[in-house]
Amino acid sequence: MIYHLLLGSNMQDPPRQIETACTQIAALAGVSISRQSRMRLTKPYGKTDQDDFYNMVLELESDLEAQDLLECLMDIEQSMGRVRAEKWGPRTIDIDILLAENTVISRKELNIPHSDLHNRAFALSLLCELVPDAIHPIYNKTMRELLDSLPGGNT
Repeated sequence: MIYHLLLGSNMQDPPRQIETACTQIAALAGVSISRQSRMRLTKPYGKTDQDDFYNMVLELESDLEAQDLLECLMDIEQSMGRVRAEKWGPRTIDIDILLAENTVISRKELNIPHSDLHNRAFALSLLCELVPDAIHPIYNKTMRELLDSLPGGNT
């Protein structure tokens, strides 16, 4: 399965946090990182009264099921000091599964594609560096079309 992950950080040297998370993801059994977007400084989403975030998208191949991959990613977040004190609050590291090919999963603990992906220009723009023509399996639009449909999205 090919997965696309979004990594983000706005605390404690964010670029280093993202690099550390990439190293830990690459060390997971059954996971191979194929490509990555550039690391980009972005405005916070949801809760705007905090430091800007650094974000990056990773493309990886894995034989892990989505739920198993999620658990591994949450373990990495926890090992890196992630504290879930408030929704959309500051964090040392955040790792979200954005896409898993054409898979659609809708559970309390896991939504693929990411439930808010279509509203997040920062995530879509990084995805477009890697897979602009990938089709969103719910909205049936490409990542580029979703990005272009957002106000100011084509930046």
